[in-house]
Amino acid sequence: MTTPLEAAPDRLAPGRELYLKREDVHELGAFKWRAALPVVEHYRAAGARAVVTASTGNHGAATAWAAVQVGLSAVVFAPDGASETKLALLERFGADVRLVGSDMDGAKDAARRHAGDQDLPFFEDGAEPLQYDAYESIGDEIVEQLYGPPAAVVVPVGNGALLGGVGLALGRRSPSTSRVGVVPKEAPVMADSWEAGRPVEGRGGSFADGLAVRVAIPFAVEALVATADRMLRVSERDMARAVTAFHDAGIRAEGAAASTLAALPQLTDVDGAVVLVVTGRNIDDDLLARCREEPESFRP
Repeated sequence: MTTPLEAAPDRLAPGRELYLKREDVHELGAFKWRAALPVVEHYRAAGARAVVTASTGNHGAATAWAAVQVGLSAVVFAPDGASETKLALLERFGADVRLVGSDMDGAKDAARRHAGDQDLPFFEDGAEPLQYDAYESIGDEIVEQLYGPPAAVVVPVGNGALLGGVGLALGRRSPSTSRVGVVPKEAPVMADSWEAGRPVEGRGGSFADGLAVRVAIPFAVEALVATADRMLRVSERDMARAVTAFHDAGIRAEGAAASTLAALPQLTDVDGAVVLVVTGRNIDDDLLARCREEPESFRP
């Protein structure tokens, strides 16, 4: 499946040449299907009967979806308080859902232990090389769909695999393009690690659950050091306002997807077409309402 690249509504960035890469249009509502399918197919070929993973939602849903496609079962560990919208997707595809821990990394520790105890493969999002190969296709599509090389492509950074793959493709196909990652100010571990050139200790969290990473994956840090040109930080409040701006333009966007729009004011030095990767639409209704009605309730 090739996802569309479309000109952004003028109201999102008046006076700027802005395009949206719509990874939110897949039936899962997010980009994760691209990488989940080849990884799960690899596990099946190796003789696995099931796959174990940890996720705040979209990765787990994609893993469960991919498991259905190839005839495996999926066990997904998620943190307490995970998005109801995303948990519904997990149930839709028959995942065995285990709610454990206060954040993503706590759920990941439990999932890893379970996989070891049951002798099952543990699919750690961001640690599988096949994911990076799969996400290269997004960068390839952007280059092929746009009239010429974009000045910048802006990508949300959770575990880092998406920017790692997109950035690799852009480096190969469009070396003049600036490859820009965005993280929350409240969960900056991947930007901090990129700047340090190695994994560093993380802190905090974010309402953008797909970006709420506390522990950096070494393989992902290596990929980002090799492929990213810039890392930007955005506030919770700016992401909330960007969620609202997308919604007012007719696009339902998660906090992670909206982070790229929130970062756009930091790219005044970029002259030319800017592409935002819209990563997902699976935001809970009550969170969307809070973004619209109470943006000042989010940390600046």
